[in-house]
Amino acid sequence: MTPSEREALIARYESGPDLLEAAIAEMPVEGRQWRPAPGSWSVHEVAVHCADSEANAHMRIRFLVGEHQPVIMGYDQARWASELDYHAHPMAPALLTVRAVRANTVPLLRRLTEAQWARVGTHSEMGTYGAESWLGIYAEHLEVHARQVRRVIAAWRERK
Repeated sequence: MTPSEREALIARYESGPDLLEAAIAEMPVEGRQWRPAPGSWSVHEVAVHCADSEANAHMRIRFLVGEHQPVIMGYDQARWASELDYHAHPMAPALLTVRAVRANTVPLLRRLTEAQWARVGTHSEMGTYGAESWLGIYAEHLEVHARQVRRVIAAWRERK
C-alpha cells in the first residue's frame, strides 16, 4: 500500500463517526430499539456494537505496532449484543466512545513509519493480520454500519 493510499483510508477512518452519527440521527428516538427481523440489530444495538468494536480496534492497532508477533483475539459480536444487553446500554456514551477512540487513533496512524505499517500478528479467526489489513477493515467499518442503520430506518418506515 502506498502512503497516499493509506492516507485516503485514514481520512475515511477519521470521518467515520460523522457518517454513523448522521445516519443514526435519521431514526426517530422511538424507533431506535426496533428490530427489522428476529436476530437483526436495531439502530441502538448497531451504535453500541460500534463502540465495542472500535474500542477493540483501538487496542488492536496498538498491539500490532507495539508488540512482537501479537495474537489479536476475535470475539462473537452477536453474543456480545445479547449477553451485554446492548439495549440496556445508553447510546450517547457509546457514540462518544466511537468518536474518542478514533480521535485518539488518527494521530497514531499518521505518524506510523513504513516499518510499523509492515508489522503483522495473528488474528485468532483470520490468521495473518497486519497494520495495513487493520486499516482497510476499520476505514470501512463505520461506513458499513451507517449503511446498515439506513436499511433499518427504511424498513422501520415501510412497516407503518
